[in-house]
Order: sequence, then C-alpha cells, then structure tokens
Amino acid sequence: MAARHRILERNRELAILAEATQAAEAGTGSVVFIYGEAGIGKSSLVDASRLALPANHRFLLGYCDDLATRRTLGPFRDLVGSVGVELAEAVQAAADRDRVLAALRSELATADQPTVLVVEDVHWADEATLDALRFLVRRIAHLPVALVVTYRDDELTRDHPLHELLAEASSAPRAVRLPLQRLSRAAVEELSTSADVDPAHVYSVTSGNPFFVSQVIAAGDSETVPPTVVDAVLTRTRRLEAPAHDLVERLSVVPSALEWWLVDALAPGGVAALAAAEEHGLLTVSPERVAFRHELTRRAIVDSLPAARRIELNEVVLAVLNSHGEADLSRLVHHARQAGDLDAIVRFGPDAAREAARAGSHREAAAHYRLVLEQQERFPPAEQADMLASYAVECYTLGNAQEAVRAQTRAVGLLRSFGDPEALGVALRWLSRMHWWNGDRVHAEQASQEAIEVLERAGNRRLLAMALSNRSQLLAIAYHTTASVEHGERAAALARETGDQAILAHALTNLGMARCVHGEREGEAEMSEALAVALSAGETEHALRAYVAISSDLLDVFRLTEARDQLVAGIDLADRAEQVAYLGFLTLERARLRLYLGDWDGVLADSQVAIESPQVPLRWGALLPVGRMRIRRALPDGDTMLAEAWALSVEMNELQRTGPIAAARAESAWLRGDLEAARDAVASTYAEARELGSVAYESELGYGLAKAGEPVTPAMADHPYAALARGEWAAAAEFFAAQRARYEQALALIESADPRHLLSALDILQRLGTPPLARIVRRRLRELGVAHMPRGHSRATHQNPAGLTERQVEVIGLVGEGLTNAEIAARLVVSVRTVETHIAVAMDKLGVRTRREAARRAADLAGGTGSPSPI
Repeated sequence: MAARHRILERNRELAILAEATQAAEAGTGSVVFIYGEAGIGKSSLVDASRLALPANHRFLLGYCDDLATRRTLGPFRDLVGSVGVELAEAVQAAADRDRVLAALRSELATADQPTVLVVEDVHWADEATLDALRFLVRRIAHLPVALVVTYRDDELTRDHPLHELLAEASSAPRAVRLPLQRLSRAAVEELSTSADVDPAHVYSVTSGNPFFVSQVIAAGDSETVPPTVVDAVLTRTRRLEAPAHDLVERLSVVPSALEWWLVDALAPGGVAALAAAEEHGLLTVSPERVAFRHELTRRAIVDSLPAARRIELNEVVLAVLNSHGEADLSRLVHHARQAGDLDAIVRFGPDAAREAARAGSHREAAAHYRLVLEQQERFPPAEQADMLASYAVECYTLGNAQEAVRAQTRAVGLLRSFGDPEALGVALRWLSRMHWWNGDRVHAEQASQEAIEVLERAGNRRLLAMALSNRSQLLAIAYHTTASVEHGERAAALARETGDQAILAHALTNLGMARCVHGEREGEAEMSEALAVALSAGETEHALRAYVAISSDLLDVFRLTEARDQLVAGIDLADRAEQVAYLGFLTLERARLRLYLGDWDGVLADSQVAIESPQVPLRWGALLPVGRMRIRRALPDGDTMLAEAWALSVEMNELQRTGPIAAARAESAWLRGDLEAARDAVASTYAEARELGSVAYESELGYGLAKAGEPVTPAMADHPYAALARGEWAAAAEFFAAQRARYEQALALIESADPRHLLSALDILQRLGTPPLARIVRRRLRELGVAHMPRGHSRATHQNPAGLTERQVEVIGLVGEGLTNAEIAARLVVSVRTVETHIAVAMDKLGVRTRREAARRAADLAGGTGSPSPI
C-alpha cells in the first residue's frame, strides 16, 4: 500500500506551495490555483504539502461537492469547528453576503498564526463561494494567508462562472497557476515496481493519469483491468468483506466529506469496516471527518448501485440528517431529490432556494426553485405565484431571459385571480423588464402600461412611482423624449414624496437620458444627481445604472476623456459590488471607447464574453464594436457580425440599437465603394433619428448619408459629425484629435484638398492598421498628383509586418510548438483567458481562421523579415 502515498514529478509544484506558505508567515498572502483533469493528483499534492507544513501554520480545508444543487458556502461550512465563532455563525446562519465576507476577512486577518486555506474542487462551487474567493483574491496580498484553490479545467465550459474568478486572479500580483501534468512513463514504471503488473501496459491503459495509475496498480493485474476507472475501483471494492463493502456503498451516496456523527448513524459499530476501507485506499479518515480518497472513487461506487439501492440509501441519509436537525438545506434537498421524496422537496426546497438567493448563489437558487416548482400544485396559489416570481427574478439575474419571461407570465396569471393589485402591479412591472431583456419591446411596453394602470387603482404611490419610472426608461431608450420626461417627472415627484431614494435615482437617470437625446445638456445634471443620490443612499444598483447612462451619453458625443473617467469609476464599483450584469454593460461601453481610441486588442478583450451571451442587449453590445473594428481593419466576418446585430436591433426596435449599426453598415459599404448600399443602410434610420430629435444619430447618420452622395440638411448641433456634414472638417479633426479618436480624426482630414492633410491621415491609418480607409486616401492623393506615398508602418510593425506585439508573437510561437492554451498560460504565468485573447487577436491580425494557420503564417513572416520576437 505504500505506493499510494508516494508523489512523483511534483517537486516544482511543492516548492511553489512552500514559498506561498513562507510568504504567509511573513504577512504577505498569495493564491495558488492547482488544476488539471480528474485524477491528476490535485488533492494528493495538497496532502503532500500539508505534511511539510511548519508547525506554526494553521491548515484549513473545505470542499465544494458535486451536489445536484450546490451547497451554499459549502467549503466555508466545512471550516466550522476549526475557525472562530464569528465566521462559524455567519455561514451556519446563511447570513447576508456582507456579514459572511466581513467575518471571513476578520478570521484570516486577525489569526495569531499564518493560515493555509485550501478550497477543493471549485468547479463545483456555488456562486456565494465564488464571491467569497473573489473577495479574498483582491485582498490576498495583505493577509497572512496562502489560499490554495483546486479545480478541474476539463469541466469548465465557456460560460462556467469560475472563469470570472480566474480572470480576476490573472491581474492579481500574488497569484500563481499550477497546471498538473500526467505522469511520465518513467514515473509509472517506478510506481509499478512494488506490484506484479506490466508498467508499459499500465501506462498504455492510463495515459499516466495518477489516479488511474494508482487504481490499476492496486488492482494488481494490469492485463485484466478494464480501461475505465469505474471497473478498477469495483475490482478493489470486491476484495472487501461484506461489512466494509456495505459501508462504502452507504457512504457513497453522500457527495461530500462526512462528519463523524453521520458516519456513526449510517454505519453503527462499523469501525472495523471503516478501517478496512481505509486500508484498501478507498477512504481517508481524519479526526474531523471521513471522505472518499477521490471523488472518482465515490462516483464509481454509487453509479454501480442498482437504482432501488441508491434510493434506499438516500432515504436513510435524509432521515438521519433530518433527525439531527441538519441546517444545510442544500444537502437535505439533494438527498430528497435522490430519494424521490417529494414531501421533503416541498418541505425544504423553498427555504433552500431563498437561502441561496440571499447569499447571492443565484444558479443554486434557480435550481432549487425549478425543482420545487415541479411540485407546484402542492402549494397554495399565493405561494405558487411567489415562488414563480422569485424563480423568474433568479433567471433574469442569470441572463436566462426566456425562462424568466415564462415563469413571470405564469406568476402574473395566478396573481390576476387574487384581488391583490399591488402584487399584480409589481409582477407586471418585473414582467415588462424581463420582456425587454428578452428583446421583446412590444410586450415590455404592454406590461409596463398595465402595471401603471393597476397600481393607479391600488393607490400605492411608491410602487406606482417605480412603475412610472420603468415606463419612462422604456420610452427613453427608444428616444421618445417627451413621453419619457412626462412619466419620469411624475415618478421623481412621487419618489420624493414617499422618500424613496432608489426610485428617485432611477427616475432621474431616465430624465437625464431622455433630455440628452435632444442635446439638452441639463440632462447631464440630472444623471449626475441620480448618481449622487444613489451613492449617498447606498443603492449600488441604481448608481451603476447611472454610470452606464452617463458614460453612454458621453460616448455618443465623443467626449471620450470624460467617458473614460466615468467608466473607470463605474467598473470599479461594479467589480467591488459583484454586480456582474452591470459590469458587463460597463465593460461593453469601454469596448466602444476602445474602438474610438483604436485599441483593437482592448475591443476584443472587453467583448469576448458577451459576444456569446444569450442576453440580447449584451450580445448586441459586443457585436457592434467587434464588427465595426473588423470592417475598419479588413478582417473576416465584420459584415456578418453587423448583419446579426442589425437583426437584433430591428427586433428591439430602439434607435439606440438601430442607429449605431446603421452607421457601421453604411461605413462598411462606403469603404468598399458601394454607395447605393451605403444609402440603403442609413436612409430610413436617419429619417427616424431626425423625427425623434436625436442629435447624436442625426449627426452621424447624416454624415454617412452625405458620404453616400445623398444631399442632406446638416444638423446645427455641437457634434463633431454634424460639423463634418457641414463641411467644417478642420474643426471636427481638431475635436477628434483632442479626444484621441484617431480613426475619426483621419476621416475628418480626408475631407481636405490639401495633400499634407491627406498624408497626415494616411500616417494615422497606417499606424492603426486600417487598410480600407488608407486605400481611399491613397487614391485621393494620386488624384491630387502625389506620386510618392509612405507605405511602411511603425518600426515595430516593420520588424513584424502583421503588426503582432511581442507577447502575441510569443504566444503564437508556443501554439506552433503544439502547446494547449492551459500549457501556454502556465509557461507564461498568465490566465487561460488572456492566452485565448492573444490568440484571437493574433489570428485577426494574421487573417487566418485556425491555430495551425496562425502558427504557419507567423513562421512565414519570421522567415521573411527576421525573427519577430525582438519587437
């Protein structure tokens, strides 16, 4: 049995963990991410480092479990008994997030000894746990803590919430990522020396996965071992005596470490059986708890059980937990579900959902509500409506707008029969918001209007104020200014009357948005007041909404420096408050800023997550800057992206959506010389912008129409595109230059008949890497008789004709060596997401579609111009 305790080919990783613990002792914290496939030895590495831990260090260990619905703050619940009263009470009481985070920080900051905190298997973490880890990562450098986080990278889908934590950590100064590799042939051979097995065959059937290797060696006969770990585990369990075999089956249905009282209840008098299972390498036993040595072991055993046996054992666990007064509702619901105990699901499910929602674990809350609502008919109608509405809000928060609309529609249907107009009005107002998120403006307007009518009759002035403000918002974002102001002013008056600062901030934001559409700059003051009111009242969500509105307005009028300042403050607040939805909106506004600044890599970085989002507004917000960037740089799929964005815009039927896409499509057509297509792209939207009085879009779309050869009456507004349309190109160029909008500056300069101005524009465009507009400038210069024009780029791009940065060259070089993204990230000590971004940007610059083509093209460029690496 000695072989299972040996750990090979992990010296570097152990040294890094030792360095982290030494730094913690000196008062400087760090976070170490250990990751790899299932069975790669993450837990074994943690165990080995623990054995080498100095005596003056405290070791805390918590697990994320593979429950059907995740345990809220599961790994921190595991710490109860090993930490102080404040943290223990906070996690056991399912306290609000701020209390838990404060208690966690206090526990780690005030301890009289350095701490090693290990959180295992965070790919199964609930949202509240991920929130807590993000909280710690931001502050880790100032805590005497070595935070060790393990996860399986092969279980991370594109939209897995763990990516947000990893992205956060990628910019942390004290973060290290440790990818674990499979064992070499030599290591497998060394481990096999104590067993009568063929090392070569062991390696061939396991591919060096440490857990698979250990199981096959423990089975003792590699020739007859099946190629799956399940069979390897079952080979081992069959060697157990009946009591020990029965015990591991009983324990296998519990997907977490088991407290001793639970072990005693499930297997009374089973100490001998427990020892046998431990000796056979199936279980680990500590003074605090009993756990399977590997989750794969537990899964293999539980999956092998007949369905009737699994149900029976889950019934036993549920009964024991219930009789013990188990406070972990997620645990109770898990076993109720596995046992098919509908009564228990009905009893514990609603409270489990509400507890998860309070803790910010929205995915877990939605899963609990979904399970409970399968038994909807067992609840009174009023409770059904409440749960449907709560479930809808959780789906809305998670971005599942379609499911939110379905659930909220059912809730509204029930509420119509109750005679409770206040509840119905609130539900209708929420339904309006959900319809809008789902891209259905027609039904959003219908629900918003009905909410007002219902609440007018109810007489609740505070609730009516919010319904009016919701309506004002819908009208403002459609640029129906007069009606928006009418509803917004009434909402603001009622909010002041009832003393509701949150609704006041909401209404003032709408009023400011609506007025700014017409160029009434007093709208800025209203949005600034909204922001101040929200911040003063601690209404973070409404403050963030104001930041979005203010920055969007500033970008519309190209006041880029001011927009940047607002975005910095807003993104910082959204990040600190864990407001993911608003963080997404603000990040997309920053992508638009970066588009204007010519920061192409930044555009991609800020848009890469949202471009795959099921939320229509977010996906649209990503397609716009990326699509426009791609047409400006002559990269593939730009027009395809803009076409998709246009289709989404038409569905949403809002000028704030159709306006910028129409401008971008007209620009694309003009750049390729298709003036008829340019006119078609912009004409109807320009007419709408004039009718609605939108200064920004009348100016930009009017300029686009004029460039397509259509006579227009230029707007007299103080907008740079209006100045361009009036022929005031020099003033526009000066304005754009002051705001560092270089591409737009070049657009203005090419209106000049002076070759010097055109040559300045050409220089700008060559530096930006925007060939379509540069070709137009060269043609103009030839028409003016200029024979000699610069064709080179900057010194860096002369050394690298594709314009790759030094880091992009390095990344693509590693792609050419056959490394995966995870391996590249480990080599360069950056996040996987950062590697993905570098590859995407490099592929864009190289004009290729596959990794292989990128590596080949980069190598060709290096061969033709010298090695690109010294850029």
